[in-house]
Amino acid sequence: MKKTLLSLLAVAAMSTTALAADVKPALVYGTGGKFDKSFNEAAYNGAEKFKKETGIAYRDFEPTGDTQGEQAIRNFASRGFNPVVAVSFAWTSAIEKVAAEFPDTKFIIVDAVVDKPNVRSVVYKEEEGSFLVGVLAGLASKTGKVGFVGGMDIPLIRKFECGYEQGARSVKADVEVFQNMTGTTGAAWNDPVRGGELTKNQIDQGADVVYAAAGATGLGVLQTAADNKKLSIGVDSNQNYLHPGSVLTSMVKRVDLAVYNAYADTKADKFTGGVQALGVKEDGVAAAIDDNNKALITPEMQAAVDKAKADIIAGTIKVHDYTTDNACPK
Repeated sequence: MKKTLLSLLAVAAMSTTALAADVKPALVYGTGGKFDKSFNEAAYNGAEKFKKETGIAYRDFEPTGDTQGEQAIRNFASRGFNPVVAVSFAWTSAIEKVAAEFPDTKFIIVDAVVDKPNVRSVVYKEEEGSFLVGVLAGLASKTGKVGFVGGMDIPLIRKFECGYEQGARSVKADVEVFQNMTGTTGAAWNDPVRGGELTKNQIDQGADVVYAAAGATGLGVLQTAADNKKLSIGVDSNQNYLHPGSVLTSMVKRVDLAVYNAYADTKADKFTGGVQALGVKEDGVAAAIDDNNKALITPEMQAAVDKAKADIIAGTIKVHDYTTDNACPK
């Protein structure tokens, strides 16, 4: 009896080891750097949380150019890493190709959709989160002029701007919205100097709140706003702490959850492919309010953003998604 019990325990231990061995996580960031305090860093935080909770290490890679992403994804898959998370729309074609080559490997792509059985596509309703921070910008602005600085000029970033504009107009119908994109290549995500120049130009035109959706470029936006005693809005990660009293809020996009859940679901053998669309209702996007910015948020502003959130969840407010028709209602 004792021998049988020991044998069962040994088998159970081997099974647990085998299950853990099947989880060999990898992470490929978007261009712009791991510690951009924004999009990529949110992904890093999700991976770190999984590592801390489970003791399972992961490997990651920071591409500096578009070709390196596909090389890294294929390299991880060929070395038995599973799952492989690709954090950027830029890796869409790479995931399409590599997922077909490695059908037994699980892949996750953030900000794009790839229709393969072994791929989970995680997309966000950025327009909803941007609407919320737009409400706060419209109410906080004393000049009636607000700004937006985007990174790479693509429909995804226009989606942020359009939601922001709708939110600001919902509380201040005649608000003027300035907008600039940093560039048309991946370098647009990592140019804080240019981000600062665009912000200063908008401030010179009267903007007193500027929203950055530009990865590491946004750090220049936040810095310039602080230097000129204006308000800024951070993105993806909670950036309120970077310039307390100057960052009005941050449009938090839970990329950390996409990474953490991908690893945890694979470990628990609960991985599913298909599309996950995360908005306000799913707590995938939000306006961050904490000790760093609460002094900037008046009771009127808090009530307005709470109502907007509730109305979006109830369907009373339907925020237009720029990517459906490449247009923003005025």
